[in-house]
Amino acid sequence: MTWHILVPDNVNRRATDLLAAIPDFRVTAPGNMPRNEVLAEIGSAHALIIRSATTVDAELLAAAPKLRAIARAGVGVDNVDLEAALARGIIVVNTPGGNTISTAEYTLALMLALARHIPQGHASLSAGNWDRVAFGGVELQGLTLGIIGMGRIGREVAARAGAFDMVCIGYDPYVDARSAHTAGIEKQDSLEQVFARADFLTLHALVTPETRHMINATSLELMKPGIRIINAARGALIDETALTAALQSGQVAGAAVDVYPEEPPPVDYPLLNLPNVIHTPHLAASTDGAQVRVAIEAAELLRDGLLRDDWRNVVSSD
Repeated sequence: MTWHILVPDNVNRRATDLLAAIPDFRVTAPGNMPRNEVLAEIGSAHALIIRSATTVDAELLAAAPKLRAIARAGVGVDNVDLEAALARGIIVVNTPGGNTISTAEYTLALMLALARHIPQGHASLSAGNWDRVAFGGVELQGLTLGIIGMGRIGREVAARAGAFDMVCIGYDPYVDARSAHTAGIEKQDSLEQVFARADFLTLHALVTPETRHMINATSLELMKPGIRIINAARGALIDETALTAALQSGQVAGAAVDVYPEEPPPVDYPLLNLPNVIHTPHLAASTDGAQVRVAIEAAELLRDGLLRDDWRNVVSSD
């Protein structure tokens, strides 16, 4: 049997070359396929490799009668309708470790840029100004970093924040206190405790019904005045209307945002034009090393699963 593997998003060519070299595979990988082209092509596909650009929803699944597996080159699978896929018996796998270091390093880069107003200072000087007063910042040493989600990325962020002598606290219902301590994080019993103590807050949670809009008007009121918030995880973790109000009132001193509920965000996205917000276009995992690792791992997962029924990194709907 020949397996047709469709790759509608841009993934590293080493992954598609790996699959194309296998006689039992036929690979379609034009890169950056528009939605209508994906719908037209997916009818013959047995497997998909996607990043975040392709949404595998009910419409796409209905057009894919032969689909057996979906490999996400990355960790988040919120762009996949898991319940619908699993109800069809479609196996969904991801690559949670490949972009860990890239995202952790980027989180620290955003934290430093936020603490020292680096983008704003650059823009001001580029505009012909010389203003050393307007962009006074804060030192990280001795401040408390709240980490929401103490998985691979959260733990690597803590390791790097420790080098700045920050106090790391965190919350994750799936990580015990001993494991957190080993990672240099003081586990808190609730989100509210993290909110109350943190000077900086970084989000590393998946989007679930419980975490969607976890940063909202209620939680923002529980935070220290002047807190700074970093989100390089998923845009849906934040209620942007509530965060906008908190940034305008000064309850939140600044935010650094790399992810958005809709990507690219619409021109009227409320956070875009605020002077105390740093924006980047979903760059946290965009390093050569990370993109090669997640792409090759996704290809290997499909190879081993389709040819040997050896499925790893299978995602459940729980």
